[in-house]
Amino acid sequence: MLRTEICGKPDLTFLMEAHDALSGTIAKRAGFKGLWASGLSIACSLGYRDANEASWTQIVEVVERIVDATELPVLVDGDGGFGNFNNARLLARKLRQRGAAGVAIEDSCFPKMNSFVGDRHPLADIDEFCGRLRAMKDAVADDLVLVARIEALIAGHGMEEALLRASAYAAAGADAILIHSGKSTADEILSFARAWRNCLPVVIAPTKYYRTPASKYRDARISTVIWANHSMRAAIAAMRHVCGRIIAEEGIAGIEKDIATLDEVFDLLRYDELARAEARYLRPPSCSDSISSR
Repeated sequence: MLRTEICGKPDLTFLMEAHDALSGTIAKRAGFKGLWASGLSIACSLGYRDANEASWTQIVEVVERIVDATELPVLVDGDGGFGNFNNARLLARKLRQRGAAGVAIEDSCFPKMNSFVGDRHPLADIDEFCGRLRAMKDAVADDLVLVARIEALIAGHGMEEALLRASAYAAAGADAILIHSGKSTADEILSFARAWRNCLPVVIAPTKYYRTPASKYRDARISTVIWANHSMRAAIAAMRHVCGRIIAEEGIAGIEKDIATLDEVFDLLRYDELARAEARYLRPPSCSDSISSR
């Protein structure tokens, strides 16, 4: 299904960030048809920085919970593959086993640093990164959508380098190209899309150039937009607000109307399904059960 969404649909696809089962469930309820398991957001939820401090095994475990809870196709932020070709193909195999629909890896060096932190972001050698992509493709074939994320623009290497890398990654087996930018407008992203001519589907994450309307991406024939970290950031803002009010007011009466009710929590986690299952499968105790247990 993710392959269809990214590679086979004429219209624009939107993926919503999820960092745990709850955020994935909320995104599904909102109407999203696919999810982005964000490395930044998962790291934050675990109390780590987005600098490969969370291990690949921790990421895989979170992805499994998101997949189980939502049954939506999940594209996983695989950072740079957590090492060389061997680490990358192991990650791909484990993500396939846990039900992920795709993985994106970026042409960064291990350990990576979040693209928006600092200005020293060395890029991987093109041939070495192509080896990572080929190893992942050989390990999982077409069972996972493989997205090659290019950091050339955000690292200041320019359009020619970005296009050179895109061509090499396409030849190495990538199914789509994620082109990244830290600019406040989408100009260089749209320029890339024009020059690339849709040789492979283009995926973007407009975290910084958020003012650009989606119509611009449709006109540029961009395939997929990832809202990359917004559930996590919304959760931080909401929790900070509520915690601040509770400590200031020494009570919860003032905030009760602004937070989810317990009934909403129970509805979101489908407690009603558990009640129906109990009625079907949990046989009530009988007199013979009471006698035999003595």
